[in-house]
Amino acid sequence: MCGRYASSRKPEDLVEEFEVVDNRLAAPLAPDYNVAPTKEVYAVVQRPPSSESDEPAQRQLRALRWGLVPSWAKDPAIGNRMINARMETVADKPAFKRPFAKRRCLLPADGYFEWYPTQVTGKNGKPLKQPFFIRPADGGVLAMAGLYEIWRDPTRSEDDPARFLWTCTVLTTQAEDAVGHIHDRMPLMVERDRRAAWLDPTTSDRDQLLELLVPAAPGQLEAYPVATLVNNVRNNGPELLEPLPVEESLV
Repeated sequence: MCGRYASSRKPEDLVEEFEVVDNRLAAPLAPDYNVAPTKEVYAVVQRPPSSESDEPAQRQLRALRWGLVPSWAKDPAIGNRMINARMETVADKPAFKRPFAKRRCLLPADGYFEWYPTQVTGKNGKPLKQPFFIRPADGGVLAMAGLYEIWRDPTRSEDDPARFLWTCTVLTTQAEDAVGHIHDRMPLMVERDRRAAWLDPTTSDRDQLLELLVPAAPGQLEAYPVATLVNNVRNNGPELLEPLPVEESLV
């Protein structure tokens, strides 16, 4: 599962990193060191200029809400449960099958958080969990594989600019050995040379798409313990990413 991550890059840096040609942001998002479900997040998508145009699809930077709402949903609250899509079933699940075929995206991140249950017991008798921050070892941007969907709000009029809700989900897979001891799932990353193929809306072959998704290569990610401040989503600052001294860690 990927339920929290950090995203502090500036839009102009993401435009350069992902070769975006159409910045669709109304305003930049504030740096977020504790991204949680239902928040607005950066997403890179590839969209045709219009349904009638013969122009090729353009790579765009947009702000989407984390938690995918299927186009057929009656209640957008379903998105609260759709923050992750498992690679093993994404091509078959009703909520993800259509966006997997047509609406794939990249979700830029500095890294993501996972919690490791320790042998230290809390007041409730349950093991305390030590949060870890997992990021690219080279300090680069983590390009998480994602899906997006566009939900039409039936309660809004045709001329209401807010009638369409854009949402997204993070694809996950079995964790590689270096971080698998922390949690058994991890977000899928899209390598630089595979980004164009992953975003291409004209590609819909199931097997071809699944072949683009591979776990992080050994040594590509690093993980270190951080303070339990991240447990509370109201805490949000660069201090959440600071490595915790060994003597203060629960593990």
